[in-house]
Amino acid sequence: MSQQKVDRYKAEKAKRKETIKKEKRIRVLRRCGYTLAAVVLIGWIGYSAYDSYQEKQPRVSAEVDYTAFSEYLSELNSAE
Repeated sequence: MSQQKVDRYKAEKAKRKETIKKEKRIRVLRRCGYTLAAVVLIGWIGYSAYDSYQEKQPRVSAEVDYTAFSEYLSELNSAE
């Protein structure tokens, strides 16, 4: 081996722990990013499926009878 190769090997060996820590940190961040993307995608698909299911269900309508309220208001107006 030439002296340059030996020096380069020693420099790499000296920085090996830092390099391994950096690679682990990048790997963890990448996994977190993929996990977050998967959770968002699954949530979006689930929400879309639930929304389309709810659209297919018949809507419940309610009728409100305002006659009692109207009579009450008319009594108040006539009392004045």
